[in-house]
Amino acid sequence: MNLFSKLSLCALLLFSVCVSAQEITVAAAADLSAALPEIVANYTKQSGQTVKLSFGSSGNLTTQIQNGAPFDLFFSADEGYPAQLIEKGLADKDSLYRYAVGRLILWVPNDVPLDVQKLGIRALLDPAVKKISIANPLHAPYGRAAEAVLKHFGVYDQISAKLVLGENISQAAQFVESGNAQAGILALSHALSPGMKDKGHYWTVPLDAYPMLNQAAVVLSKSKQQAAARKFLDFVRGPEGTSLLKSYGFSLPAETH
Repeated sequence: MNLFSKLSLCALLLFSVCVSAQEITVAAAADLSAALPEIVANYTKQSGQTVKLSFGSSGNLTTQIQNGAPFDLFFSADEGYPAQLIEKGLADKDSLYRYAVGRLILWVPNDVPLDVQKLGIRALLDPAVKKISIANPLHAPYGRAAEAVLKHFGVYDQISAKLVLGENISQAAQFVESGNAQAGILALSHALSPGMKDKGHYWTVPLDAYPMLNQAAVVLSKSKQQAAARKFLDFVRGPEGTSLLKSYGFSLPAETH
């Protein structure tokens, strides 16, 4: 190998190291599965930094982080999980940021003949609804909120046998979108996503029917890309990030940490 080839190889290796060093890995709540990839695409285009996304229920992702999963940043659908990580020294308190408030909707496919906007939650009592999809309340914040909605309106006991549980809110949306359920209590962000917005219709659940879904992000203490993680979080907090979150039905909290 001549000197020029050696120098070229060294330059290529150095470039590869720099690129890999820039990549961050983000654990994110499943309700962000449509919005966050758009935010990442814009961020990567502007910064050149790559972001790897791993979606799941907030509870399961928290368990993975506690077990040593190599994430740099965590976007939770419930601010309680980042708080747990901070208490255990696994996340940086000064990075905690409440980035959005999530909304619940009752969604039915277009081929289910129910006027959910008129009927509201009582649409679930219709005989046409054999299965109702929600996220698993044991580890998914949207699942706990959905359960609270059903109890708030006094229909839980009547329809509990019809419930099918998704591992996370994305899987709950897939169940009803695919026809395995006739209705679902889902995240508004999924109803507004390109894949679902023309396939069904929905009723927005009143905010007083369930505990507020304050969603928070935090940089993880063991991250080897702390500066890069904070840079991406700053982008989410900025005008482009917040505008995209709003377009998917998230409202921005008045209070931030």
